Amino acid sequence: MTNSAVLLDRGIRCLNNELGILDAERFVALLLKESFDYTEWRKDHLFVGMSIDEIIDEADKYCKNI
Repeated sequence: MTNSAVLLDRGIRCLNNELGILDAERFVALLLKESFDYTEWRKDHLFVGMSIDEIIDEADKYCKNI
């Protein structure tokens, strides 16, 4: 398991790389401002309608491309 400082650093780098510095900052500000529950969001938005085999296949594809 990664320690908190390393995890935060990696997360911010990912956001910066994907969104750019300004939008990454806006994203973090939105998370802090809104009452956002990732666990609830995940239930409604990630892997909806996918079987466990489909999820595993997608994970395998992702791992091969990173």
